Amino acid sequence: MPSSRPRPPGAADAYLVHPDDGSPHPAVLFFMDAFGLRPDLRSMADRLASAGYTVLVPNVFHRYGRAPVVELPEFIDPAERPEIIQALGPAARTLTPEGSMSDAAAYLDWLAASPLTVDGPAGVTGYCMGAGLALRAAGTYPERVAAAAGFHGARLATDAPDSPHLLADRITAELYFGHADQDSANPAEQIDRLEKALTAAGVRHRSEVCPGAHHGFTQADTAMYGAEADDRHWSALLDLLKRAL
Repeated sequence: MPSSRPRPPGAADAYLVHPDDGSPHPAVLFFMDAFGLRPDLRSMADRLASAGYTVLVPNVFHRYGRAPVVELPEFIDPAERPEIIQALGPAARTLTPEGSMSDAAAYLDWLAASPLTVDGPAGVTGYCMGAGLALRAAGTYPERVAAAAGFHGARLATDAPDSPHLLADRITAELYFGHADQDSANPAEQIDRLEKALTAAGVRHRSEVCPGAHHGFTQADTAMYGAEADDRHWSALLDLLKRAL
């Protein structure tokens, strides 16, 4: 069932959900997409919890403000409402690699200390920009992450000196990536660069490109949603977590 706890000054607001059976369960850290904590993301976390996991979905834009950091319609269509993307820009700029990984340590610490979780490393899943956070967390905290998944990720393997794919040689987790073939945020050359980096580092992983899918294909409250690709996402994610946790 959903639960919450007080938010001290400087702490991240978050959504926590777990099976209502009084027992500890494997931990999953869920990294949001850019639209952030909202009813659809909570529903996704609820579905993961119903499969037997304690799921934490932090507002990674907490340095900018509490969620939602911008006003969102019930159905998000960036083509019709480009001002939403523009309004998210300042929040996104607060998310640096150093800050996000400092935060990730705090999230993993909280999960590890919680009586709602079993002992052992966590699983991580991420969407859109959250896929990059999941990949970065797996490389930054290899002893604490047993599985990491990313879906319709953005900027996973760029030319930047701090691109998350450059952490591949530190990763011990099993990884899964579900890419969209209609995704300007993750072009084919970056998918190939990520694949080569993971293979060269000997990382256990699987990557799939969903034909006809768009950036955001898992997000049912957006115009980018794709039911078939989303079904593949759930199957792959649950299989990964079942194997690794």
